[in-house]
Amino acid sequence: MSHDFRMSRRDVLQRAGLVIAAAAMPEGARHLAAQAGPTLAPGQTNADLPISAVMTRLSTYMAEARDRDLPADALEQAKWHVLDTFAAMVSGSELAPGKAAIAFARAYGGKEVATIVADTILVGPIEAALANGTMGHADETDDTLAGPWHPGCNVVPAALALGEQFGNSGAHLLRNVALGYDIGTRAMAAVQRGMANSHKLSYGIAGIFGAAAAAGSAASLNAQQMRWLLSYTAQQSSGIESFPRDLDHIEKGFIFGGMGARSGVTSALLVHAGWNAVNDIFSGPDNFLNYQTQNANADALVDKLGERYEITRTNIKRWTVGQPIHAPLDAAEALLKQRAIDPNQIQEIVVRYQPGSITDNSGPSDINVQHALAVMLVDKTVTFRSIHDKARMQDPLIVRLRSRVKLEPGAGGGRGGGGNAPRTPLLQITLADGTKLVQDNVGAGVLGTTQNPMSRDQLIAKCRDLMNPVLGAAQTTRLIDTTMALDKTKNVRELRPMLQRKGGGPPKLSEYPAAK
Repeated sequence: MSHDFRMSRRDVLQRAGLVIAAAAMPEGARHLAAQAGPTLAPGQTNADLPISAVMTRLSTYMAEARDRDLPADALEQAKWHVLDTFAAMVSGSELAPGKAAIAFARAYGGKEVATIVADTILVGPIEAALANGTMGHADETDDTLAGPWHPGCNVVPAALALGEQFGNSGAHLLRNVALGYDIGTRAMAAVQRGMANSHKLSYGIAGIFGAAAAAGSAASLNAQQMRWLLSYTAQQSSGIESFPRDLDHIEKGFIFGGMGARSGVTSALLVHAGWNAVNDIFSGPDNFLNYQTQNANADALVDKLGERYEITRTNIKRWTVGQPIHAPLDAAEALLKQRAIDPNQIQEIVVRYQPGSITDNSGPSDINVQHALAVMLVDKTVTFRSIHDKARMQDPLIVRLRSRVKLEPGAGGGRGGGGNAPRTPLLQITLADGTKLVQDNVGAGVLGTTQNPMSRDQLIAKCRDLMNPVLGAAQTTRLIDTTMALDKTKNVRELRPMLQRKGGGPPKLSEYPAAK
């Protein structure tokens, strides 16, 4: 069929109108509009649209990551975060989301390829990624990264599942994990500035892109295949911010961990099986960035790629609660060290926080700031066991203290903040006799953050305390030692006997971090 590309007077006027309209657009919108309609040569279709420079650089970097040595600090942190995620999976296996994940894996099965953590069965890689990812976020033990998202529970299960399938070395797995942290964070950064009031969930975007990058690297996909992988990943990305209404953290475990890990592995396996896809999901008509927001920044996808390793900027938690709750718990702990506080004498607890945030009176106990503070003030600490004691959500003293927590955004922060109002203290407790106890300085920052990072010994102690009750001391030690030297491991399947165990019996919940 012949094509006549001569332009009519009407065409000229229409194009002139588009140029004028484009000039009036914000810069970000003009960028996306320019991406949406490149000129096609005679005989071409939309499938022949050119691949953008951003996609070329990104997909090439992803394909080469498996053979690229990590800087020393990124390599060390990759070991730390793999171990931290293993501890989250093992301890999470004893909670409701973990038990549900194992039951699903046992019922669904699949080819005997990949390990289910804290169980003895082998299943298909997709099923393993889903189950292990959900266990990794069965509670709030796992790591967090600005974005925000929880990279470990997405990336590590995906890298492990396909690492087992393809017989990756430990060094290969660590590079896959570091890549996942990098790509998930940048995918989120590309669209985040236009999502502030959209109620879209960043975890459902960063998680799947991070897991897909790690899985694609584990499967040794080339640059073209990585482009197809990213297209399937974009199609599966999701995010509905409803999880504060979750009952038992089960759906949250799926959203924040299992969903991304499963979907990322699926993208990699589809392409590895020979499927092709859209060549560049980040440019052209109806691209991923355009779909998410009109203020996307495509350059963020490759910003300092290969220079800034996100795994070195990721938080490792001390408290097994949502990250925003850590500072109030640190403040309460500091007050309790200064003097005894009778919880029955507490009349009001004012916290500098964000009213209406996802941790404001949420359903799951470990993302409920009011509940965490109440437990801290009664027990003088918050442990893995105590924060997951569901019966305490109905304890009269805990309920009374929760009702006395008042969240104040403070000057310039949070909903309703701003102006010249006095800055609300981080924590202020008013007693029955009118005494006000104030804690507004908790040192250099929350332990585990980049401002106040954990030491290697602190990380190992955390992971040991969380895993000992489930795996036993000897097996826990072997797993820790092997993971901290993972770059020397020839095949990641060597981890299998250290991650497995026979289940049964009452829940084995750690007392980490026990009061000192």
